[in-house]
Order: sequence, then C-alpha cells, then structure tokens
Amino acid sequence: MLISKKSFFYGRNFANPIIAITFDLNSVRLRVLFTLVPSRWDNKIIMTKSKKQPNIISREGLSIRLTTQVDDDEPIFLTGTFNNWNVADRRYQLKRIKPKHYHLIIPAGEELNFPLEYKFVRGGWDEVELDEEGESTPNRVLTNPVSEVKVYVPLFAKKDKAYDSDRLPKIVIISNHFEIPQLIKTRRITALLPHDYYETDKHYPVLYLQDGQNLFDDYAPYGNWGVDKKLAEMSGKGMGDIIIIAIDHGKEERMAEFTPNHSTGKFRRKEGKQYIRFLADTLKPHIDKNFRTLPDVKNTGIGGSSMGGLISIYAGLVYPEVYSRLMIFSPALWVMPNMYFGGIHLAQSFDTRIYLYAGGNESQNMVPNAQKFKDMVTKKGQDDSQIDFHLSLDPDGVHSEYHWGQEFPKAIEWLFFR
Repeated sequence: MLISKKSFFYGRNFANPIIAITFDLNSVRLRVLFTLVPSRWDNKIIMTKSKKQPNIISREGLSIRLTTQVDDDEPIFLTGTFNNWNVADRRYQLKRIKPKHYHLIIPAGEELNFPLEYKFVRGGWDEVELDEEGESTPNRVLTNPVSEVKVYVPLFAKKDKAYDSDRLPKIVIISNHFEIPQLIKTRRITALLPHDYYETDKHYPVLYLQDGQNLFDDYAPYGNWGVDKKLAEMSGKGMGDIIIIAIDHGKEERMAEFTPNHSTGKFRRKEGKQYIRFLADTLKPHIDKNFRTLPDVKNTGIGGSSMGGLISIYAGLVYPEVYSRLMIFSPALWVMPNMYFGGIHLAQSFDTRIYLYAGGNESQNMVPNAQKFKDMVTKKGQDDSQIDFHLSLDPDGVHSEYHWGQEFPKAIEWLFFR
C-alpha cells in the first residue's frame, strides 16, 4: 500500500479540521476523509479507479528456451526493456545446450516489469533476429509473468562485411578528460581519422558528432551507429576523406547540456548555450590546431541524434559562420516546438546544407515535427537561396542507433561528397 497524497482542509470552524488521505492500493484508489471532533471520528471511504494501470512487477524466475536454424559459434543474447536494450549484456547470454538449441535462466529475485519487450541478437543490431523470409520482426512482448518461454528464431541478420578492414579509420582518443571551461567539466573526446591519415599530407573536412559513446563502441548499452565500419565501407567508394570528432555525452548531465537556452520550460536546467560555445570556441580551435583539417565553414559540420540532434540544430543556427553542414537524426523537437529564430541569420553568405532524418515508428509527432522544422527553416531562408535541405523519412524507422547508423552514409555523402 502506498500513501500517494495527504492534504488538510479546514471548515469555517478551525476546531473541526477535515483530513483527506489518498491511498493507492494496486489499481484501486481509496480516499479516506476524517472529520476531527473532540468525541469521535467520522469517516467516509470513496473508491475510484486509477487513471493509469501500473506495470506488473515480477521477481519470479524465467526460463527461456530458444531453437534456431543457425548453427555456429556466435553467441546469442537476449535484449529488451529490462536491460535498456543492451545488445551484448553478458548476464543475458544464452547457453548453447546442443546444436541449434539455447537456454537462459533469469533467476528469481531479479525484478522484471511487464509488459516486457525483447529480441534476440548476436552481439549487435547488425545481427538481430529475422523471420523466415529474412525480414525484420517487431519486438516480442510478454504481457504477464510466466515461468517459461519457448521461442523459435529461424534466422539472424549477417554482420555487414561490405568493407575492407584495412580501411577502418584510425581511432585516436584526444583526451579522456578534455576540459570544458564553459561548464567547468571534462569529457572524453575521440577522433576518427581516415585510414591513411598518417601516410599522406591531405587536409580533411570535419564533422562533430554528439553522444560519442554510441557511435562505434560494440558494447554501447543501446547499440551503436557502426560509424567506423560505415567509414571503411565509404572509403572503398572514394568517400572516406573526412575526420569525425566524437564528443561523449555527460551521462546524467546530458539532458541539461543538450537543452537549448531558448527552449520551453520542460527542463529546469538549460546549459545548451554554454555547451555549444565550448564546441565552437574551445574544441574546434584545438582540433584545427592539432589535426590537418579544412577549417573553413564549408568543410565543417555538426550532428547528432535525438537530444544530440536538437543541440546540433541549435549550434548550427547560433553559429552559421562555423558550421554549414548539419546532420540531424530524429531530433527531440518536442523540447523546443517553437524553434527560436529571432536574431539568427541563417546561412548568411554560406552554402548551408541540412540533412534531416525521421522515422515513422519513433513517435506520433516525430515526422510532423520534422516537416514543420523544414518548413520553418526554408521559410526563414527564402531570401537567401543558399540553404539546401534534405528531408529523409523512413516509414518503418524507430528511435535507435541501428537506424541512425543505416542513415549515416547517405547523410555523409549528401553533405560532403556531392
């Protein structure tokens, strides 16, 4: 039983107060009114249905038995809402019992929230389960606790090997504790350099990407974009001459740092202005000084996904003299529904390109918000025809690193190599 609210009401006679206490008891809400008088308690019970049914929580053990047509030594993992969709969580690796048969026991005492959504993967979203036709499948769902689940997975996607490993970018950790003086913090900054960077004297365009932890780490909690592999594949097609600067997010500070100062009151802390000042005034000069970059605006881009996409929009609008290439994936425009354009001179005399991606299965408002943003930007730039806007819509796209990774090569080509 949970006491969810306690309030006091007084009548005209302060000697006879009324106390109202609301209890939440499973799905039933009880409100008990007590009238305090010297000689007795008068009470009345009112029962109402809760507006929202709570999730079912189970601590019972769960046995999962999987059979598949795939027979090799690759490990199979269970991933889902219970572990934030970690695709390589060793706690949920299935044990191979015999060829094509696997087993996992989630022990009693581990809290599971229902309904529970899940999938089977082989260590990454590029090897997720498929149906008999080799097509992607919706999330599996357990609506209520059970003791055992038997699952058949006919196929798994095959990891993309469409690249030459010799063309993988050189990954250089610039610093694990790069100072952010504007916020009095530090952050890991990583550079992905062309595979032949140290063998040439070329200078390269630069793209600054947010949420560095999710770009190329195979053990990222939510999966990763596979940027390193995508760059290797693109290099084989003559489009690998670019430097990617990956800026790690601030974990629990992420929402504050990625929230523009001109946004609505959805979040109390808004450090977006200081964060984009760090990118433009501190990080970019350091990169240009220490790497062979093409530092001009036409060769400098910024991008990200979700909140990272929102802060990248903000940076591009506030610093059009720094960035002319914006890679925006599934931006959290709900935080800033009325994008602030006052005092911003979009594009000025620069050739600005904006690549915006949105998925139809992300949220009800993702695609409409993306279209609205495009309309706002193109309307603002009507007097300056140098704004080039590409809106990419995937009707089946969901809010995930996998889909953003699939879109990454298309965006890079459109922004930098055409």
